[in-house]
Amino acid sequence: QVHLVESGGGSVQAGGSLRLSCPLSGYTYKAYSMGWFRQAPGKEREGVACINSDGDTLYADSVKDRFTISLDQNILYLQMNNLKPEDSAMYYCAFRGGVVIGPSLLSRSCYPYWGQGTRVTVSS
Repeated sequence: QVHLVESGGGSVQAGGSLRLSCPLSGYTYKAYSMGWFRQAPGKEREGVACINSDGDTLYADSVKDRFTISLDQNILYLQMNNLKPEDSAMYYCAFRGGVVIGPSLLSRSCYPYWGQGTRVTVSS
């Protein structure tokens, strides 16, 4: 059974950095896709950055050039730099077996497995 646990959230001032982590367990095949999504109070959950096991990545326009997604030994990371107050949200790690390509990589409907989330708060 796939199990995801996010860590690394916290409170920072605008311009600061955080790195989120999400180890993948319970899946032994080589082909998969993972991503980071976020949900602010009163808003829908949105895709932030996603990656597949082929190394393809996709970012939301709002985080391009500030956030970097990576996979290393089955651990998903999200390096977040130059954080802004509008980045404040609960951040979720998501997973699906198989390689997703194209715009669907950033679609929450593609991911059946989710972690519990880690909160990021950015103050101005």
